[in-house]
Amino acid sequence: MIRSVVRGYGAALPKRAVANRELEGVVETSDEWIVQRTGIRQRYIAGEGETTASLGEAAARAALDKAALAPADIDLIIVATSTPDNTFPATAVNIQNRLGMTHGFAFDMQAVCSGFVYAMATADMYIRGGMAKRVLVIGAETFSRILDWKDRTTCVLFGDGAGALVLEAAEGEGTIADRGVLTSHLRSDGTHKEKLYVDGGPSTTGTVGHLRMEGREVFKHAVGMITDVIEAAFEATGTTAEDLDWLVPHQANRRIIDGSAKKLGIPSEKVVVTVDLHGNTSAASIPLALSVALDDGRIKQGDLVMLEAMGGGFTWGAVLVRW
Repeated sequence: MIRSVVRGYGAALPKRAVANRELEGVVETSDEWIVQRTGIRQRYIAGEGETTASLGEAAARAALDKAALAPADIDLIIVATSTPDNTFPATAVNIQNRLGMTHGFAFDMQAVCSGFVYAMATADMYIRGGMAKRVLVIGAETFSRILDWKDRTTCVLFGDGAGALVLEAAEGEGTIADRGVLTSHLRSDGTHKEKLYVDGGPSTTGTVGHLRMEGREVFKHAVGMITDVIEAAFEATGTTAEDLDWLVPHQANRRIIDGSAKKLGIPSEKVVVTVDLHGNTSAASIPLALSVALDDGRIKQGDLVMLEAMGGGFTWGAVLVRW
């Protein structure tokens, strides 16, 4: 059986880190208020010349270096983003060009904060279907550029950054002991669109627009939706929370992360949390968190790792991976 095995990983952040205290002079807020409600202590904000594509390229190059591969070895690039450099062409094609690739194919995936999970599941399908041997999966965002900096309920939450994984086809036995992606579960429900969206677009306003969110409504649905797909992954593989080595959630809010883990019976010491360092980086949050946990040695080869996310739409999903 063909499995999609993680060969390399990488991350990239803008140069400028912005602590909560700096935002006290921008909107009516405080470090204490932000930390208490979200767990966020700082975020990175893209400066001049730093774009979704430039951050994605840097993360991709880091992942390729760790995989000991060159761009010529990649067949497909999938970029999960809600903040592309251009309406078109896809940021993935931009990154393909930046890497010097003139072969293979590349496209963007838009599922907001669930984008990286959607992209992982999609890459796995291409690999298992034989259309690609190696896939560069990137989550990259510059959410600071769609924020309303007068809206204190949203502008303190989000940050910029990028993360990447290289997935490679490998033979497995077809058991949960195999390395690679073991199962993926994706969901969406468009009836919740107004709870988290951007109030602009080429076909409606002709503008980029700003992010709008009903925070309490998002929080109300988040824990149930997250546990739904994680339990589906456990059922599909015959595993339980006890078998899990690590939960790497979308880094939206510390209370959502803690609530989901508690409901699933996953102890806090098995949960990777980086929301304090990066804020909510949407599709970039999971690969950024993975990079931190891999760099510090927490996640090791053979570990069973659950990735999960929920985002605007609503979209939500989970991917279970044997590292």
